Amino acid sequence: MAKVESFTLDHTKVKAPYVRLITQGKGTKGDVISNYDLRLVQPNENAIPTAGLHTIEHLLAGLLRDRLDGVIDCSPFGCRTGFHLITWGEHSTTEVAEALKGALKEIAEQIEWEDVQGTDIYSCGNYRDHSLFSAKEWSKKILDEGISDDPFERNVI
Repeated sequence: MAKVESFTLDHTKVKAPYVRLITQGKGTKGDVISNYDLRLVQPNENAIPTAGLHTIEHLLAGLLRDRLDGVIDCSPFGCRTGFHLITWGEHSTTEVAEALKGALKEIAEQIEWEDVQGTDIYSCGNYRDHSLFSAKEWSKKILDEGISDDPFERNVI
C-alpha cells in the first residue's frame, strides 16, 4: 500500500489551528496542484461535531473560492480536526491562512442560514446533519486561538 504523507505526520508535535502545505505535484503538462492541511483543532484533544463541521464544509466550499484562485476542493478529515484544501497552482501558507481566517470570520459574524448552500435533499447527501450555530461557535473559537501559517511554531497571522 502506498504511504500517505498525512499518516506519517507526528500529530503530537503540531500546534493547531494552522495551515500546512502537505505536498505539491506537477501534472504531465506542468500544472501544479497543491494540497494543504487546514487544521482547525488540536489532534487527539478535540474534534468538531459532525453537524458543525458539515456546515463549515459547505461554507468553505464557496468562501475559499471567493478568496483564493484555483480552489479545486475543500474536504473534511475523517478525524474531524480540519480539512484538506486542494488548489491549482501555488499559494503560500500565509496566503491560505489569511483566506481561511477571512472565511471563518465571515461565518462567525455575517453568515445566515439562507447563505448556506446545499442544505436540502436535492443538493446534499446528508442534508439533515447541519448546524449553523455549531459552525459559528467553532469558527469563533478557532479565530480566538489564532491561525498559524506554521504547524510547529505558533506564527499567528
